[in-house]
Amino acid sequence: MSLRLTLIAHAASTATRQASFPLDEGLEPQGWQKAQALAGSLGRVDGAWTAPSLRTRQTAQVLGLVAQMEPALADIDLGAWAGRALAEVAAAEPEGLARWTADPAAAPHSGESVLDLLARVASWLAGLQGQDGRFVAITHAAVIRAVLISVLEADPKSFWRIDVEPLCFARLQAHAGRWTLRSLGWNAGEAA
Repeated sequence: MSLRLTLIAHAASTATRQASFPLDEGLEPQGWQKAQALAGSLGRVDGAWTAPSLRTRQTAQVLGLVAQMEPALADIDLGAWAGRALAEVAAAEPEGLARWTADPAAAPHSGESVLDLLARVASWLAGLQGQDGRFVAITHAAVIRAVLISVLEADPKSFWRIDVEPLCFARLQAHAGRWTLRSLGWNAGEAA
């Protein structure tokens, strides 16, 4: 039995391009076009999941995936910072932003800490063990970072050192109760 999982970061949204903490906006036109260029190139997919957000559901739709919504794949809860520009938060709350990016247990925005996100994602990954086939999950950069930290058993402080761009992918394999990172890249069409 073998489980292959490809995680794909959603295509670019307005918040992505404006360096803002997102709300539930959809894809920007350029992001939509880049996702369309990958449509139909994922190969065999036995099942797919998407985070609840509009931008992940739209990415799955453009890629031609019929995906189940999975709450565990939701973006990190940004609390009071949601919808605000990064520069605005940095100017108004420099200590809070610095604490959040330095301390994985911190959540100065009254949202979710990185440690909370890591626990949520690790629980979801554990629940997938024992399945067989090729699966795709359309999610957020933060979730992909959390998956990588979990699979590699890396220090949670490494979370912010992983750059995940729109349509970036991570390919994983689970076998005998253990996850392995197979590849990380920017051409999701070669991901499945």
